[in-house]
Amino acid sequence: MRSLDIAATGVLAMELMTDVISNNLANINTTAYKLQRPGFQDLLYQDLRRMGTNSSDNGTIVPTGIQLGSGVKTGAIYRNTGVGPLQSTSGPLDLAIQGKGYFQVQMPDGSTSYTRDGSFQLSSTGQIVTADGYPILPNITIPQGATSISIEQTGDVFVQLQAQVNPQQVGTIQLASFLNENGLSAVGNNLLQQTAASGPPTLANPGSEGEGNVMEGFLESSNVDPVTEITNLIRAQRAYEFNTKVITKSDEMQQDLFQSIT
Repeated sequence: MRSLDIAATGVLAMELMTDVISNNLANINTTAYKLQRPGFQDLLYQDLRRMGTNSSDNGTIVPTGIQLGSGVKTGAIYRNTGVGPLQSTSGPLDLAIQGKGYFQVQMPDGSTSYTRDGSFQLSSTGQIVTADGYPILPNITIPQGATSISIEQTGDVFVQLQAQVNPQQVGTIQLASFLNENGLSAVGNNLLQQTAASGPPTLANPGSEGEGNVMEGFLESSNVDPVTEITNLIRAQRAYEFNTKVITKSDEMQQDLFQSIT
């Protein structure tokens, strides 16, 4: 019976949806985490009677035909790139992007990764680095003896040095943007990497060329809505139950058929 195979694809699809929802809820407090949502597609159809074919020698046409579907599959898992709520921290190196764009991070192998997690710190040499110690790009070093750090919305980094009246600029943070943000590959640790699907990055200063502004003393929260996720979890659970019931009923129908034959 086709219904056994069709319902099995529905069970697998709802299992994957539950996995995605579980990951969303697990990262509800992860800085700058982006909600994920699976997209499903119907599988190939079997034409038992093809539409548009001749139904008689007089040239009459079959208007609709008979197509039988074979189930569902996961087409993609999309990332919701909407900006999450900004949380005030008052930390001078806590940065949030208000709008589009990603911070650039230099990896140990020399490659560049991208993140919206702006919980930066200082290394032992004064470099601005991520929580894992990876320096941001372009490299910005805070000189020894700096008494305060301030970062403008445009990404300009200023420090106040002893015996100086005016703040000194030590660098400018640049943001990267991508034509297809969903094409970025998540590699963990709040980092994303460029792929052929995302296209190359466009670099610009914050607030210019459509890039977002940098907000000092804020961190971007996850954009996961727990109420929506619990609702989706209930829907996935019910759809899972419906498909398992189809499998059970199809199996009972097969058993009745075999018993009637024997």
